[in-house]
Amino acid sequence: MRNVSERQTASKRRRAREFEAFVAGAAGRLLHAATLLTAEPPAANPHAQRLLTAALAHTYAEWDRLRGEDPYDRTRQALAARFARGAWRYHRVRGGVLDRLSPQERLVLVLRLYEGVAEEQTAALIGLPVERVRAICTRAVATMRSPRGAGLKAAS
Repeated sequence: MRNVSERQTASKRRRAREFEAFVAGAAGRLLHAATLLTAEPPAANPHAQRLLTAALAHTYAEWDRLRGEDPYDRTRQALAARFARGAWRYHRVRGGVLDRLSPQERLVLVLRLYEGVAEEQTAALIGLPVERVRAICTRAVATMRSPRGAGLKAAS
C-alpha cells in the first residue's frame, strides 16, 4: 500500500514540476496575448491576468491527458475560448494598443498575427468560416493602420 502512495506522490510532484517549467517558459507570451485581447495597458492588466490564470488552471487540470499535445496550444485555445465567452466585458476603452478594435477583431488579430495561427485553425477555434476570419483580420489591420480609425470608432 505504501508503494502505491509513494508512486502517486512522486507522480504529482513530477506533474507539478513539468507544469511549473511550462508556465515559466510560456506565461510571459501568453500574458501578452491576453493583454492584447483585453485591450488593457501592459502595466495595468488585471482582466488579462485573470483570463490567463483561468486558462492555465484549465491546462493544469488536463495536464495528464496532454501527452503528445502541445500545452501552449491547449492553453492558447483555452485563453481564446474564455475570452470569446466573456468578450462583452472587454469592449470598454482601457488604453491598450488594440483598444480601437472590437473584441472579435482583437481575437482574430491576436491569433493570426501575434500568435501566428493559420486562418483555418483560427476559424475552427472560434467557430467562423475561413472567409469571415480573413475579412475580420483585413478590417482589423485596416483599422489599426488608419489614423482616423480612432475617430470613427469613438463616433459609433
